[in-house]
Amino acid sequence: MNWKTKTLLIGASVGAATGLLAAFIILQRAEQNEMKPQLTAGDGVKVGLGVLGVLRLLADLGSHR
Repeated sequence: MNWKTKTLLIGASVGAATGLLAAFIILQRAEQNEMKPQLTAGDGVKVGLGVLGVLRLLADLGSHR
């Protein structure tokens, strides 16, 4: 397996694990409040901007030489 394939597999695994952890946290909070989880459009925008920020940081890591 070459380095590109390994990098893609590691990235996919980390992304899936992060998504599962986020869903678990949302479910835990919903159970504590005894209601169904609800994400508003504002929450979606916050999450999207957070993800873009993380991607920007990762992209900057590879450009410093």
